[in-house]
Amino acid sequence: MRYNMSPAVSGAVLNLLILNVLMFVGSYMVLGAETHSADGYESLWRLKLASFMPGSEHFQPWQILTHMFMHGDIMHLAFNMFSLYMFGSMVEMTWGTNRFLFYYLFCGIGAWALFWGIQWWELAREGYDPTTWPAPMLGASGAVYGILVAFAWNFPNQELRLLFPPIAMKAKYFVIIMAALEFFYGVRGTSTGIAHFAHIGGALFGLLLILYWNYGKRR
Repeated sequence: MRYNMSPAVSGAVLNLLILNVLMFVGSYMVLGAETHSADGYESLWRLKLASFMPGSEHFQPWQILTHMFMHGDIMHLAFNMFSLYMFGSMVEMTWGTNRFLFYYLFCGIGAWALFWGIQWWELAREGYDPTTWPAPMLGASGAVYGILVAFAWNFPNQELRLLFPPIAMKAKYFVIIMAALEFFYGVRGTSTGIAHFAHIGGALFGLLLILYWNYGKRR
């Protein structure tokens, strides 16, 4: 099945795009940017909607959900929303709005759980108190990686034309390569500031949910 790479946007994808943009603009306008001191944050402001390490003084339960609608800067927001538009629209058309939205949120929460689980384990192994970890995580990337998995599952042989390298690649191979790179970067600790294990978590939880749904169909 061929995929139109200029899909119409509607339903959950449209609402998610609007919500993410509103959260980005509105959080700055209403809450304001965070301020820094020599030893960390002087004031969190909009970062109260990002997610800090569970158990830390800055963590709040709502962050489990709100973190996936927050972005660090305009490029972070633009990349995630472009990916959501390009790949999410067709997945929603295939699955329907309710299943798509549940899947999206499930992947985002799964990304959150895996990222902080690994972060906690690494810090505890090195003898640090994980609850003192100062940096938050934020962004829709984990949910978007789940959408990439869903797209590759539904349209495995669809060719994607990449900008770098400038080649065509089937969706199933593209997702495998992307997941492998994220795992490599996460293990090596390269590209600091990027939550690689959140990306892996979104992809992994998405795949597990798809397998569960398909197992249920075959029973």
